[in-house]
Amino acid sequence: MPGLAAGPEIFENLTLDKEKYSLHYLSWLIPLSLDEEISDYAYRLSQKITEENPVLIGVSFGGLLVQEIAQFITCRKIIIISSIKKKEELPKSFKFAKLTKIYKLFPTKVIENFEEYAKFFIGSSLTKKANLYKKYLHVRDKTYLKWSITNVLKWKQKETSPKIVHIHGTKDPIFPIKNIKDAIEIKDGTHVIILMKAKQISQIIDTILTC
Repeated sequence: MPGLAAGPEIFENLTLDKEKYSLHYLSWLIPLSLDEEISDYAYRLSQKITEENPVLIGVSFGGLLVQEIAQFITCRKIIIISSIKKKEELPKSFKFAKLTKIYKLFPTKVIENFEEYAKFFIGSSLTKKANLYKKYLHVRDKTYLKWSITNVLKWKQKETSPKIVHIHGTKDPIFPIKNIKDAIEIKDGTHVIILMKAKQISQIIDTILTC
């Protein structure tokens, strides 16, 4: 499951052995409404999974979704990348946004201007790479974006599944490593390690699944 607004293309740099693994990609659905519960949304996604006992992999907001999906299907492992396992791992800025409800003022029109989107969500230091990320971040439906932002901030997960393996960059500006517990750390990795550290992540995933 890709990250917020991203398509399955973000996984294209993974180098998992296709003789060992059958890869299936989930794409974002448009929420039925802004009030659709994340659990109901996850159930709809779970209906698209046909393999038995799969390994679920989710990036960023997709990491939250695969944890929700795991409530409806039996899975072997849940691997989350650049994500969080429970609400306590959210940074203070996200908690402030939730408390003040300032996120409701976010003008989703900026999504039509990708450079502004990149600056807001990925960080100003990465806007020079906007042309690269434009290829991956292309889900721009306003209902979906408003729904996604709201559900990241309002996520209520308190307990961590023993099936979870967490992979996280030490320089992630979105979910800072200081708030993350029990993760496999990618040195100097940012929030986009799925693109920039794909080979290393592939090796980690292979090791996890062959143990």
